[in-house]
Amino acid sequence: MLKPREETQQARAPWWRSSTALIVLGLLAGVIAGGFLPSDRYPGAFAFFQFCSKSFLLLIKGIIVPLLVSTIVTGVAQAGDLRAVGRMGAKSLLYFEVVTTIALVVGLTIANWLRPGDGLPLNAEAHTALAAPQNGWQIALHAIPSNVVEHAAKGDILPLVVFATLFGIALTQVGPRGAPVLGFFEAVAQVMFRYTAMIMKFTPIGVFGAMAYNVSHMAAGMPGSPLKGWPAVADLLRHYSVLVGSLYLALAVLFVLAFLPILLISRIPIVGFLKHVREPATLAFSTASSEAALPKLLEQMEAFGVPRRVASFVIPTGYSFNLDGSTLYLVLASLTIAQAAKVEMSLSTQIAMVLTFMLTSKGVAGVPRATLVIIAGTTQGFGLPGEAGVAMLLAVDEVMDMARSALNLTGNGLAACVIARWEGVFGHPQPAVGASPDAPDAPDSPSPTIVG
Repeated sequence: MLKPREETQQARAPWWRSSTALIVLGLLAGVIAGGFLPSDRYPGAFAFFQFCSKSFLLLIKGIIVPLLVSTIVTGVAQAGDLRAVGRMGAKSLLYFEVVTTIALVVGLTIANWLRPGDGLPLNAEAHTALAAPQNGWQIALHAIPSNVVEHAAKGDILPLVVFATLFGIALTQVGPRGAPVLGFFEAVAQVMFRYTAMIMKFTPIGVFGAMAYNVSHMAAGMPGSPLKGWPAVADLLRHYSVLVGSLYLALAVLFVLAFLPILLISRIPIVGFLKHVREPATLAFSTASSEAALPKLLEQMEAFGVPRRVASFVIPTGYSFNLDGSTLYLVLASLTIAQAAKVEMSLSTQIAMVLTFMLTSKGVAGVPRATLVIIAGTTQGFGLPGEAGVAMLLAVDEVMDMARSALNLTGNGLAACVIARWEGVFGHPQPAVGASPDAPDAPDSPSPTIVG
């Protein structure tokens, strides 16, 4: 999480030095390079583009197991003792799961309706690695961890998620004796966050390689297609625009069908909420990081009428359990990969994948483009070409990350308002900035045992 000073320094940095600007520059450079260097005429350049893309994806692949295991164990262990956070913790978790489920259903519906993966380029070599379709019982049996080391070596994510979840629950049962173990996993998680941040500095190169590879391949003309050169490039961009448009439409549908009714039911002023969330949401959109805007969101929600003890508990917790935009994207992107690979997934398999994403999406807050890590690991367990699929998505991931980051932040701001209303403390006068943290939130502030 960025401290206010760090956030100010980031905000003051020249726009051309920001990661977003470099990634957009890499995307545009990839389009130009790939268009002028088609694979059939410039095989050396094509091989270089593939190296840039594949090397970045291999680095991401190396993050998956240690990052997910450490963050899931610590997330479950820290949130498992609901007595420590009182009824506010239980209400928050219930709200998070309900809204996350709605987001996943919206993503599932839009992906099956618009089919954004049809026509997108996917490495043909990935088709030979596809596993045979599994029924529901086979998927359930596969989820049971038998050899954790073997699962980790194979990158088999689903049983690792089950193991990490059960391990985290067991960790809460041993009391203080488990503190050293929890401290170890917390340290691993922090190191992996830093390691991931280092890897993500190469994202502009990966984006350049992914886009140049796809454009160069398309510029040479697809088998059976009369299009070559720039007409083929334009056709590729048209297919990518359908994917980006599908995500933005799905996020808008989620806001209209879920967020607005929640605002109305909770009797939270819609205009006031949008006014207070506008500035942090804009920061999250421009930086493609909802964490960058976290300090500003806490400040704005407190000014809106959410007590400090509620906002300081619900919003940070939501960054692990309430990433609505990211969870929606997980399903949309995974079904896009399936459609591009021409793999028709049954409804039962899609539902099983949704349930898996409900687990794998937890605990990776603060990791740039963590959804790519989750997609690469989870889709492979469902017989999809995860690595090739991520390479396909990487070309436009930054544009989609901006929107889902803004919605993640908006959803967490809404969650804080809802829990404050549920606790009966929304809209109470707030202490002035700099006042003692022990000052009461309101004259009738209830439940002093709730911590935040």
